[in-house]
Amino acid sequence: MASPAPLPSFAAVVVAAGRGLRAGGEVPKQFRIWRGKPLVRHSVETLRAAGADPLVVVIAADARADAAKALEGLTGLAFVTGGATRQESVLSGLEALCEAAPERVLIHDAARPDLPLAVIARLLAALAARPGAIPVLPVVDSLAVADENGAMAGKADREALRRVQTPQAFHFAEIVAAHRAWSGTLDAGDDAQVLAAQGGSVALVAGDERLKKITFAEDFVSDTPLAPFRVGQGFDVHRLAPGEELWLCGVQIPHDKGLAGHSDADVALHAITDAVLGAIGEGDIGTHFPPSDPQWRGARSGRFLEHAVGLARAAGYTIANIDLTLICEAPKIGPHRPAMRAEVARLAGLDESAVSIKATTTEKLGFTGRGEGIAAQAIVALTPA
Repeated sequence: MASPAPLPSFAAVVVAAGRGLRAGGEVPKQFRIWRGKPLVRHSVETLRAAGADPLVVVIAADARADAAKALEGLTGLAFVTGGATRQESVLSGLEALCEAAPERVLIHDAARPDLPLAVIARLLAALAARPGAIPVLPVVDSLAVADENGAMAGKADREALRRVQTPQAFHFAEIVAAHRAWSGTLDAGDDAQVLAAQGGSVALVAGDERLKKITFAEDFVSDTPLAPFRVGQGFDVHRLAPGEELWLCGVQIPHDKGLAGHSDADVALHAITDAVLGAIGEGDIGTHFPPSDPQWRGARSGRFLEHAVGLARAAGYTIANIDLTLICEAPKIGPHRPAMRAEVARLAGLDESAVSIKATTTEKLGFTGRGEGIAAQAIVALTPA
């Protein structure tokens, strides 16, 4: 199973200390439900999955209970109380990271929940040449300069302008020093401006329209209807080796050989996980759980599938059905099919009737026919939640 090169190590600060009054509601917008889960949880989960460690969430002084509930079950997080302005809140988050002294840090607004991993990768890559990097988008509309009476006073050159998004990436030591050196009113538009004020150079990398900021009440209602269904397919192979345990569909199977891999090498769950990720355009299992990361050594693959299912729900979809085919000469799948089906249904939150598990051979042909490995192919259908 091919996987992309691992990302450089980085820490993250997620700013969630605002009140979000323009979005309405009885609680700050970062704790309101968006696509099935609290707004802040979306980006925090993505950053953790991308490898952010440590990760600080900056909150208002009276928001600890709301934050703890919104991020319940997530590990490796620290809560820090923010200040009266975003700039003060960011500095509080950075100061909390000083003991860890990471080399790189991403600073992100909780109000931008849909965070593509590709943007994170571009930002971290840009730090190889500059102390700061920000994601930007071109300005496509014509721009006008307004006078004090609301009349057009001239035009602005859109070719020289960019729309700025978060997360913004920095060399940690330089962004901390820049924030500490800031003088005057704490009203910088973003952290890139803070770095630039101290002479730091900021790279511009391609942003993504998915990073839209949730601002108004109507933003909590998607203005883009979800497709009536989405389909993903996954395929995976692992070799059989003596001395290894054999796990298929989250069930341990007695056999004289087991599947070799970085995790428990459950080829079936890997294929299903890739199918779910493919259906929502979220890369593959190696993107989220890179084999280069020692924390996943020997990990149960059920965690991978549950993560993918969570991402699908965050995107507004639920799994409709799973169709899995296992390709091997041995062991025989039939005796274990009920337990395997039940476990896949449990992990995906489905009724067993929505899970199909089949097995076939290659008539002694190829590596599966010679008993050298097991292959799995999965197709998953998603429907709007």
